[in-house]
Amino acid sequence: MIQKDKWAWGWVPPLYFAEGLPNVIIASVSVIMYKKLGINNTDITLYTGLLYLPWVLKPIWSPVVDLKSTKRNWFLVMQLVISLMFVAVGLTLPTQLFFVTTLACFWVAAFASATNDIASDGYYMIGLSQKKQSFFVGIRSTFYRLAMVTGSGLIVVFAGYLEELYGDNTKAWSLTMVATGCLMLILTAINFFVTPKFEKSSTFEAEKPKAFLEVFTTFFKKPNIAVALAFILTYRLGESQLAKVAQLFMLDERSVGGLAISTENVGIIYGVVGLITLSAGGILGGILISRDGLKKWMLPMMLSLNVPNVLYAIMAMTQTKSLAFVVGTVAFEQFGYGFGFAAFLMYLIYIAEGASKTSHYAIATGFMALGAMLPGMISGAVQKWLGYDGFFIWVVLSAFPAFFLLKYLKYPPDFGKKSATNEV
Repeated sequence: MIQKDKWAWGWVPPLYFAEGLPNVIIASVSVIMYKKLGINNTDITLYTGLLYLPWVLKPIWSPVVDLKSTKRNWFLVMQLVISLMFVAVGLTLPTQLFFVTTLACFWVAAFASATNDIASDGYYMIGLSQKKQSFFVGIRSTFYRLAMVTGSGLIVVFAGYLEELYGDNTKAWSLTMVATGCLMLILTAINFFVTPKFEKSSTFEAEKPKAFLEVFTTFFKKPNIAVALAFILTYRLGESQLAKVAQLFMLDERSVGGLAISTENVGIIYGVVGLITLSAGGILGGILISRDGLKKWMLPMMLSLNVPNVLYAIMAMTQTKSLAFVVGTVAFEQFGYGFGFAAFLMYLIYIAEGASKTSHYAIATGFMALGAMLPGMISGAVQKWLGYDGFFIWVVLSAFPAFFLLKYLKYPPDFGKKSATNEV
């Protein structure tokens, strides 16, 4: 029988890269794609914001993932579906009804991606001990974000190169999405070969919930759950709005308050600078939590997530022409996100502790997704109303509710701390 913690360095990175890539393609790269194909900001943020709904609703079917088959089977099938949907997006882009058809494909991919998240996260929690989870939370967060940087960076660079090569945005993005589907297919094959088949043992079978409704009743009976959910909903309130609009701000013309940076340069900024700084922040966050516990680092990590937003406000107010300042801001923001998100993930793992942890984690991340979806949906309208400068000031102010709730949270100060006898 394969024990917990085995081969984690082999399967955690590709599993979470395959979890992050479809998320960023659906939630962020689609924003850039539709922008370059002539869709207006309000429609882009509204409809791509709605694509986040499956992540909000995933708790509804999360017990099925717990009760039926293995989590390994679930994430492999879902990753295959996502691959096919991305190829379908690419093939339907040249049609006259591309906006409707591609949104439909993204919807199917979004439901498959949300289910992939449930299965992958459940596999992570049952396959690693708590001590290993705290160490690898930085690794998983890093590879998840590396996938997001690959999408919003390298894939966008590729699309920008094809735009210049062909002088045809539709053809460029069509080829880009087909290539993205092929990349996702390669990741699916890698996960097929590297993920251990440990779920058939009696130990893991015993961790499954006994009944569908029991999953929900036990979750909402957890101590201090109302405050916990309010904190989860507001933790990313500012960041979720910034994530939707930041690249639109960089791409938009100066006449409307943007920075008029090319598609290719935006991709390079996120794909190179973001890649390096994100990796550093995510890995450092996991190491520090595993060394000192969650309590010590929660506030510093929350600050690291939100303080960089001030620089976006400065860029918008000055409409800076300094590429160095733009690159520095993205570097600071990506490092802060990687560092700050490590604490959030560890708190979600704490909330899910106990029986039915896969489904409970799915419920917790469903609330996290709701906290990202609703602000993201309205971010385009808020930006149009306030302008880019006023919008980024609003983003900065949006961080305050989570800081207010922090003092009411209850969790073990040393949660996630690695014991001296349990070295990685």
